[in-house]
Amino acid sequence: MKTLLTGGAGYIGSHTAVALLEAGHDVAIIDNFANSSPEAVKRVELITGRQVSLYEADCADKDRMMEILGKEQPDCIIHFAGLKAVGESVELPVEYYRNNIDSTLTLLECMKASGISRFVFSSSATVYGEDNTPPFTEDMPKGVCTNPYGWTKWMQEQILTDAQLAGCREKGGWKAPLSVVLLRYFNPVGAHESGLIGEDPQGIPNNLMPYISQVAVGRRDHLTVFGDDYDTPDGTCRRDYIHVMDLAEGHVKAAEYALGHEGAEVFNLGTGSPYSVLGMVEAFSRACGHQIPYEIGPRRAGDVQDSWADAGKAKRILGWEAKRGIDEICRDAWNWQSHNPKGYE
Repeated sequence: MKTLLTGGAGYIGSHTAVALLEAGHDVAIIDNFANSSPEAVKRVELITGRQVSLYEADCADKDRMMEILGKEQPDCIIHFAGLKAVGESVELPVEYYRNNIDSTLTLLECMKASGISRFVFSSSATVYGEDNTPPFTEDMPKGVCTNPYGWTKWMQEQILTDAQLAGCREKGGWKAPLSVVLLRYFNPVGAHESGLIGEDPQGIPNNLMPYISQVAVGRRDHLTVFGDDYDTPDGTCRRDYIHVMDLAEGHVKAAEYALGHEGAEVFNLGTGSPYSVLGMVEAFSRACGHQIPYEIGPRRAGDVQDSWADAGKAKRILGWEAKRGIDEICRDAWNWQSHNPKGYE
């Protein structure tokens, strides 16, 4: 199977590339390097001993996308490309709607014209909103999102579902029935055990784990915990933190499933075990061997109190479940950061 990864040089994309290559599949990557580095792809090749076709391009550039799809003719596309920071999306809503939705619409148009009909989408647990109570299951209705990032995922899921339904009709214009797999994953963290690839956000990190890592390695002097007055045991938000390699292996299973599947299917990818922000700080302190300095700040706009998965459907249908625990997550994240204190620079 040849799989094209949009945003494949990014954090989750690069780890998924490793998992696909190690499973014997071929990989091509498209990335505009807005928040990633071509060095990540070189290291993917170093880890796997396999070659990757790499294209610098923006998914919203229709002519360029048609050119690449025509050359590669992938069996399946996994769509990672997009802006992804909850807090930033509250400050930059127009940029998030334009970038994330335009890229998906353009990609679908190019797939339709190129005769490609297998699509795996990088969605998010944010689509459950505040209306549902965890653990979240796929049969719950999508909720009211608390931030523009979540709404872009909500809308893209709807676009893909509608496209799939249209693709089943003769007037839809698709050369083969469209297969759409929507992966709602929770909080990806950790790094490849080699320490060669990991999370390397440009600028100030918007997510917890890279910020903790940068504090631990001395790039930043302390962590700000956004709120300690939530209705949780220690007052901080709780999340389902999943090792990025577990998540990557879930994408392999999803792409393989899409090859023999018609329709639109949703899967949660998570562990089902929530950890609080302060719990993660404590776990990372054990991994790096010293305390992580932090201070308590006000709540951050767009955050929900609790979010964790019921991933039973992925286990039943895809044969996938998370295997790595919180200690492995922190160990691998620290291994990456301590050997790459400035990321890919």
